[in-house]
Amino acid sequence: MSTPALPEPSGDAPSEERRLPSSQPILLRALKWGVVATVALIVVFGVIGWLVSGSSGLIGGVLGSAFAGVFLAMTIGSITFANRFIESPSYVAIFFGLVMGSWLVKFIAFIVAALLLRDQPWLNPTILFLGVVSGVIVSLVIDVLVVVKSRLPVVSDPQ
Repeated sequence: MSTPALPEPSGDAPSEERRLPSSQPILLRALKWGVVATVALIVVFGVIGWLVSGSSGLIGGVLGSAFAGVFLAMTIGSITFANRFIESPSYVAIFFGLVMGSWLVKFIAFIVAALLLRDQPWLNPTILFLGVVSGVIVSLVIDVLVVVKSRLPVVSDPQ
């Protein structure tokens, strides 16, 4: 399996290619299916929320599903962005700094959102919670299916 590459703009010099890890297409496939699942969950939980408790349920279902989708996209996005630095001698530090930084941002954002939305009268918190939990479960299932169906080499990428 060849290593994916992106063109590297370099002015007048001949075009060079930037090497990316062989896991990059797998991450992008997970992101694509995550976006599709998030849109589906927003629709499903919006309808369920509307049927259960009207507009407050609709808002809770949409927000819960959207939060889960945004958090999924932040994780995959941080990994794919960090992979752009694979040629750097500091790749491991950059990779873990970016990924752990995105996890910290997600954790803080979740706590802030939970505190701000805690007692809002225009929001059904049960539907919000079910939307978030369902989004997390669906994203885990997508991750498992994408990895199981991918053909990733057992050996590491050549240096």
